[in-house]
Amino acid sequence: MTDRTMPSVRLGETGPETGVQGLGCMGMSFGYGPADAEQSRAALERAFDMGVTLYDTADAYGAGDNERFLAPFFKAHRDEVVIATKFALSIPPDDPSRRTIRNDAPYIRQAVEDSLKRLDVDVIDLYYMHRRDVNVPLEETVGVMADLVREGKVKHLGLSEVTAGELRTAHAVHPIAAVQSEWSLFSRDIEAQVVPAARELGVGLVPYSPLGRGFLTGAFTDAAKELTDGDFRRSQPRFTGDNATANAALLEPVRRVAEAHGATLGQVALAWVHQRAAVHGLPVVPIPGTRKAERVTENAGAAHLVLTEEELALLEPIAARVAGDRYADMTFTSAGREQ
Repeated sequence: MTDRTMPSVRLGETGPETGVQGLGCMGMSFGYGPADAEQSRAALERAFDMGVTLYDTADAYGAGDNERFLAPFFKAHRDEVVIATKFALSIPPDDPSRRTIRNDAPYIRQAVEDSLKRLDVDVIDLYYMHRRDVNVPLEETVGVMADLVREGKVKHLGLSEVTAGELRTAHAVHPIAAVQSEWSLFSRDIEAQVVPAARELGVGLVPYSPLGRGFLTGAFTDAAKELTDGDFRRSQPRFTGDNATANAALLEPVRRVAEAHGATLGQVALAWVHQRAAVHGLPVVPIPGTRKAERVTENAGAAHLVLTEEELALLEPIAARVAGDRYADMTFTSAGREQ
């Protein structure tokens, strides 16, 4: 049964119109251990049936494997989906802890051609700079990205893990449709400067890991003990040892709110992210990732769940009490550059 009732929103003043919830596709090829291709394809089709139109990938996910995997799905629904992919980050599939960042013009031009070929499309709807290479002037990087728009290879531009100042610099070169950063009950640092800058400039927010990489759903309590080899969450500080124990205790108010609504923990966590749009006055389109059709259905339900002011107040203190950083190496994020 098709139920395309998800509300839509425009990402930024000049960006694409999408459903208010997207789908993060990384785990279908990379990062979270072995994936079942048929199960992932079923999840994609369920998302489409639920009214999800924004599908997020990157050339770094499985060294291009994720883009290739998604290509047949995109071809079948090309005129009804928004394809978002990224450049700038090289991650060896056999060692996710190793990362190389490049923002130079020759790299970008080769990256976009490679992504277009793997995705089997003529144009990318939303093209992100995945991470910032501080050795390359941002004006130069965004200038090349703007050229791709003029050449018809890209429709809209996005940035991932940038500071407020970097967003303003980039937006002065070419309109930015969306900023992608981690935003959840566990991760709220972007609210200090990035979110106000995005609102000021008319830029949308695309929160990744809105479910805290699954931790906020209660799916696991200690990554090192419960998750498979090859799952990079096993190396993230928040999800192992004493930090994991402390953070698991923070889910108690989420459970209380979920019980009041007859909802799941994940739905409450996602509903909280959705309501950031009204709180901060800008478009917010979270992209929870999953490889299961039933989880897609569950997540989509959160777009219609409204939390009361009392419930929001109950959840408010959580982020300040989280133990451990988002990554073992935080230089991989914008946090160290934000003043």
